Amino acid sequence: MRLHLLALNPTDSVTEGFLPAAARLGLAVTLLTDQPDAHRRAYACHVADGGAPLPELDVVRCDVRDVLDVIGRISDLGRPDAVFTNSDHLQTQAALAADYFGLPGKDWRAALRAKNKAELRRVLAESGLDVVRSAELPPGRGPADLEAADLPFPCVVKPREGVASEDVVLVGDPAELVDRCREIRSRRPDAALVIEEYLDGQLYTLETLGDGTTLHTLGAFRTELSPPPYFVEERLDLLPAPPEPHSAQVLEQLRALGVGFGACHTEYVAQGDRARIIEVNYRAIGDQCDLVLAQLLGIPLFEHILRTHLGEPLPTELGARTDGRVRMEYVCAERGGTLEVAPAASDTEHDGVRLVYRPLREAGEKHPLYRTNRDYLGVLRATGTDADRIDRAVADFLASRRWEIAS
Repeated sequence: MRLHLLALNPTDSVTEGFLPAAARLGLAVTLLTDQPDAHRRAYACHVADGGAPLPELDVVRCDVRDVLDVIGRISDLGRPDAVFTNSDHLQTQAALAADYFGLPGKDWRAALRAKNKAELRRVLAESGLDVVRSAELPPGRGPADLEAADLPFPCVVKPREGVASEDVVLVGDPAELVDRCREIRSRRPDAALVIEEYLDGQLYTLETLGDGTTLHTLGAFRTELSPPPYFVEERLDLLPAPPEPHSAQVLEQLRALGVGFGACHTEYVAQGDRARIIEVNYRAIGDQCDLVLAQLLGIPLFEHILRTHLGEPLPTELGARTDGRVRMEYVCAERGGTLEVAPAASDTEHDGVRLVYRPLREAGEKHPLYRTNRDYLGVLRATGTDADRIDRAVADFLASRRWEIAS
C-alpha cells in the first residue's frame, strides 16, 4: 500500500513520528514537497543518528500549496491508497486531493474553517455556541477601514491563516492597532488579518482523534505563555484528565465546525465554566508534544492517525494509560544575536523522571528575536508519574545549564 504525504519543511512530527509509523505499517511513502533537498538531508541525518527505521520513501518536488499541482502530480504518479498531511498549511489541499481520488480524508470545508480564522469565528457564531467580536482586514484594505468595526480594546491582531503565534500581538488602542497592522503588512503585504477581542484566561489544549464516527479525547495540556503583548508558548503540562465542563463544550464546537477525522489540536481559554476557542489546528499537536503523548499514552498514536486515512475505523477503546505526566519546557532566546554557549542533547533518568533535552538551534547560529517559537533554543521533555518530581527535575536541569547569546 502507498501513502502520499504532503509536506512543506521537515518536522519532528513527520521525521520521528509519521514516517516510522508508516514503516511499521508496511506502507511505501511518496512525499510531495516544495523543499525536497531539505527533506532528504533531514532523513539522512535521522538514519545516521540511529533513528527509527523509515519506510520505502520517494521524495518528489511539488507545489503542495496548489491543489491543482498536487492532484496533477498524484495522477501522474499513480493513485495511492491514502493522501495525508500533518501541515497546518496543507490540510485543505490534502482533503481536496483525497476527495478527488475517492479516498478517506477530512471534509475540505472543515479543514478550511479551521485554517481560516475569520471563517471559524463566523461558523461558531452562526452555530450559537460562541460569539467573539472580530473583524477581517482583507488584502488591499488598510487599517483605517477598521474604524467602523467597533472593536473592543485590548484586542488581538493575527494573520487569518497564520500559525505558531507568527505576527500575533495584543494591542491596547486604535492608534496601536493601526501601527501593528501596518507593521505586519510590511512583512506580509498580501496577508489577510483578523482582529478580535482578547480572550483572557488560562490557556488549555484539547487533543482529539477521530475516524469520522468515533471521536476520542486523547488528553489536555495547560499552556503557559510569554508576557503580553506576544503569545509564545513557553511551557505545557499534561493534565491528569481533560477539564470539564470545558472539554465537552470544545467537542461541541468542533462538531459544529465539522471536525472529527484524524488528529486535531485545539487551543482554548477557560473563562469560569465557559470554554472560548482560540484556534483549531486540524493536525496533531507539534513541537515534540505528539512524540511525548504517544510515549505516555502507550498507544500507537501515529499508526492510528494513518490508519484513519487508510479507511480503517478506530477501536472503541484505545487502551491509553492515564497515569503519565509530562512537562514540556521550551528554552527561549530573550534577545537577538549569536548563540555562543548551549548544552548538547542529553537523555537521562533519575528518581522516576526521564529528561530528554534536544537543542533546536546550533551554537554559532545568528538570529533576530522573532517573538514566536522560532526563538526556541531547545526543548526539554520531562516525563514520569509524579508532577512534583518532574518540576524539581526541570528546575535542577535549567539551573545547571547555560545558554548565552552575544549581540
